[in-house]
Amino acid sequence: MNTLQPGYNAPDPNSKIKEAVGGGAIAALLVAVIYLFVQVHGLKSDAIRRSEALDAKMEALKENTAVVASSSRQHMDSLHDELDAKAQRAFMASSLAKSEALARIEQSKKQLEAEQQASTEKVSGEISAVKDAATTANAKIADVSGDVSNVKTQVASTRSELEKTIGDLKKVTGDLGITSGYVATNGKELAALRRMGERDYTEFTLAKSAKNGQRVGGVMLTLKKADPKRNRFTLEVFADDKKTEKKDRTVNEPVQFYVAKAHQPYEIVVNEVKKDVIVGYLARPKDQVARN
Repeated sequence: MNTLQPGYNAPDPNSKIKEAVGGGAIAALLVAVIYLFVQVHGLKSDAIRRSEALDAKMEALKENTAVVASSSRQHMDSLHDELDAKAQRAFMASSLAKSEALARIEQSKKQLEAEQQASTEKVSGEISAVKDAATTANAKIADVSGDVSNVKTQVASTRSELEKTIGDLKKVTGDLGITSGYVATNGKELAALRRMGERDYTEFTLAKSAKNGQRVGGVMLTLKKADPKRNRFTLEVFADDKKTEKKDRTVNEPVQFYVAKAHQPYEIVVNEVKKDVIVGYLARPKDQVARN
């Protein structure tokens, strides 16, 4: 048995256990603190890495955004410049088109004015021409009126002269004993007979030298003899395949003969007898029907 000293407290048998438990708890707490520190440090490091990565991404994003913004600005500037250029070209094209349109309008206006001027001048010329033509026509009408008056006068004179000439004409009995019409003794009287229109007349000059004869109005005539002193002649007539000699006939005596298609006789009148030549005319009836 221990002798207890005064003022000394004997250790509590549970104190060591408490110290052991407290030391363990402290150690565990220290381990926990260290673990937490390590975890916190790890988390902090990870947070720093993440922050740095995020900063890097943000920086990259900023740079990329800056590049995109710059590219966008450049593209916008390019588009703006292109739009300005197109607007300028459009304006210039519009101005050019406007100028060309105005030029065409001006040209069309001048052309139209020129055409109108030409048309006016043409119409004026045509009006002048019509006026001149009218004046000329009036003058011609006046001339024609004068000519008509002159013709009327001449016709009246000719008619009067013709009536006088016809009045002077005589009906002479021919060598066949037929008095068929008037006898012309000269060109004036023959013209009067033509105007009367009762017969067709063919003038001739027949020479004795025409041995085979001369065709006059469809009849063959041959001069056999001409006596200027006695104004007599002998003539051979060939018609309808029949030959007839008219011997010793006189000037202005109707030498008559028939042809198949006429009911009136043909008449040969000799107005002049020369040496071996006679001058006269053949009178043929208008009707050419067969005789009974």
